[in-house]
Amino acid sequence: MTLPPARRPPAAADSLALFDLDHTLIPFDSGMAWTHFLVERGVLLPCAEEHYLNCCRLYVAGRFDIHALHRAALQPLLQQPRAVLAAWQREFQAAMAPRLPLAMLALVRRHQHAGHLCAIVTATTALIAEPFARLFGIEALLATVAATVGGAVDGTGEDTADAQLTGEIDGEPCHGPHKVERVDRWLASRPAGSKAGLAGLARSWFYSDSFSDLPLLGQVSDPVAVRPDERLHAHALRLGWRILDAA
Repeated sequence: MTLPPARRPPAAADSLALFDLDHTLIPFDSGMAWTHFLVERGVLLPCAEEHYLNCCRLYVAGRFDIHALHRAALQPLLQQPRAVLAAWQREFQAAMAPRLPLAMLALVRRHQHAGHLCAIVTATTALIAEPFARLFGIEALLATVAATVGGAVDGTGEDTADAQLTGEIDGEPCHGPHKVERVDRWLASRPAGSKAGLAGLARSWFYSDSFSDLPLLGQVSDPVAVRPDERLHAHALRLGWRILDAA
């Protein structure tokens, strides 16, 4: 369920709220939700869910890197036309709407009403993350970009609408220290942007569940641990960071 549209003030250039996606804005793994969605529609075999789950286990165990996890999520889709993928994204968005936590919708809305610039910063591939960005009403999405045949950048523009995915990542994944780089580049590219990036902001928030996000959490004025994993929970307690157990 999404909150009704509301008028809000323009985003303040000196205040920024950043949100991780999986287990932060949403209390589940978006890649698993996407896989389940495709299984339900007969696009993938039922065993695809267990295969993806095993890939996630290997990733957590350190035996898979983020590139391998990205391939696992996109491999079944490489031969699909982009128009078909776009249609599935719209259907996926409708299916996910009832699963959004009201507490997190309200949190995003409070930042927006306060005039804070908002962005989702996630390691999830953009193809899966875009429906959630639309549901939360967050225009800026910094996500892992899927590489396409010929090197065209993955996106929704007409010039890339027919570009076939390769299953690889374009550039660096939006993960770990690369999240800091992506945020700073994005801030600098904005019309009123500054090369100072995060350091030039009066106040900034980052909400995340994962210890792997420590580089970006350490760069904002207000780090918030949301449903944190064990290592992040211990770190947040030690430094006195806010811990949010959102429903």
